[in-house]
Amino acid sequence: MHEPLKDALPEAGRGLVDAFRKRLQADSGAEVRLIPTHISWVLLTDTLAYKIKKPVHLAFVDFGTLALRKHFCEEELRLNRRLAASLYLAVVPLHGSAAAPMLEGDGEAIEYAVCMKRFPLGALACEQLKAGTFDSAWVDGLAQRLAEFHRSDASALPAPHLQSPQPPTPMGKDDPPPIPPAIAALLDQLHAAENAERIAALRNWFIAESEAIGTERWRARSNNGATRECHGDLHLANIVLIDGQLVPFDCIEFDAALRQIDVMSEVAFLTMDFAAHGRSDLASRFLDAYLQHSGDRSGARVLRFYEVYRALVRALVSSLMDKARPSDCKCHIDYLAVAESLAFSPRKPPRLLITHGLSGSGKSTVAQALAWRAEAIRLRSDVERKRLFGLSALASSRDAGVDIYSPEATRMTFDRLRDSARDLLQAGRAVIVDAAFLMHSERQAFHALAMAEGALFTILDCCADTETLRHRVLARAQAGNDASEATVEVLERQLSFAEPLTEDERCHAIEVFTQGPVDIDGLLARWFESAPRT
Repeated sequence: MHEPLKDALPEAGRGLVDAFRKRLQADSGAEVRLIPTHISWVLLTDTLAYKIKKPVHLAFVDFGTLALRKHFCEEELRLNRRLAASLYLAVVPLHGSAAAPMLEGDGEAIEYAVCMKRFPLGALACEQLKAGTFDSAWVDGLAQRLAEFHRSDASALPAPHLQSPQPPTPMGKDDPPPIPPAIAALLDQLHAAENAERIAALRNWFIAESEAIGTERWRARSNNGATRECHGDLHLANIVLIDGQLVPFDCIEFDAALRQIDVMSEVAFLTMDFAAHGRSDLASRFLDAYLQHSGDRSGARVLRFYEVYRALVRALVSSLMDKARPSDCKCHIDYLAVAESLAFSPRKPPRLLITHGLSGSGKSTVAQALAWRAEAIRLRSDVERKRLFGLSALASSRDAGVDIYSPEATRMTFDRLRDSARDLLQAGRAVIVDAAFLMHSERQAFHALAMAEGALFTILDCCADTETLRHRVLARAQAGNDASEATVEVLERQLSFAEPLTEDERCHAIEVFTQGPVDIDGLLARWFESAPRT
């Protein structure tokens, strides 16, 4: 086992920490491990962790007084309990003297610590990935919880911020800066002699990408509530597996500006880090699930911008931490190279795939699996239809007393699907629109969209025999665990009016029979090896 990271900052306060460690060891009769970070000391007992802030005063953080350290301990507890309540137990005062600190005692506190429940070694998401024990299904729950958190009161910004927004994007009626100040400052810090040319190229990329996104889009995201009080540091080393769920912890407490950000900056941290760890499939699955729950399709246009930014954040942090690590314990990921790959790798040509099939034909199952493998973004009509009426994916429209299947509701649903698909194609994403598309006019509208955006157009024609369709629809309705509200009666009506694919449409179609296992890899190859046909 490597020695713990050596302190890279002055040793002020270290004597108290060493004395507290000895006291904990004497009380428990077991070894207490000390892990220093660049701004804290963490003491690990068998069951608990005590985090003491270093008395530092730096450009980005000020823990220089006891009052400030107490305040930020309390902020750390408050903010992290939003997502990791089971881990964060209390802020505890230390009494006694620096030479003999204790948890119990009279008089004024001499220091404060955040007391946490200790989690097992190897439980971090990055450790699970390295060990090969990471379950892909975990990201689905994480995406849902993160989307719910981002729209909850817990992440709502205080009123003064909403009145005078300062999101990390080009904003304002006057000429905006070419790139956000936070990114400019980050690039300046990374501009070492050996990286000067690489950083200059990335600076130019940020300027060009920011201009391509456009001031109006940046302003719309802020005005539409995309800026929230987020976690702020959501990479894979700050997520831990607890009781079968991925739990974000250790958010940024010392600088509100670093956590009051566009929610897609938070999402981008994870998608970037999954990709950096060689798991682009998990990045795609997480993004698909997050967008299914959040509906923030417009965020896809700014995601790459934030992914490059987040890669550079990790590059800077890794370089600072590596200076204090043993030579054989350096960060194994070159995050600067990750940023360059995200920024400069050739973009794949845009692709639009729509599904076609009756209720129960397996469209959603196949579309979801294909989206994960293809790193595509999926738009599901059943989910978007309910979202138009303020309903969650599993809510019953009948129970809510609204008709979401009227001709007008259907028109609105397909308008939303088309607008969202256009945004995603313009962001350079492969898009899968999961809907029945039983009418020729509906399919033609999306074919026209593909032609307008220069995208490859494909129809995924899902087929199964009628008896299988009836059985699936009935079973799904009884289970009540799917967004679709189709019944056997709905299926019978579909059979009476569905317009089959024309000969011209079959030139764009991939037929898949879903009664047995579907070869998703083979399907992916057929989709991506198809020659563009418009």
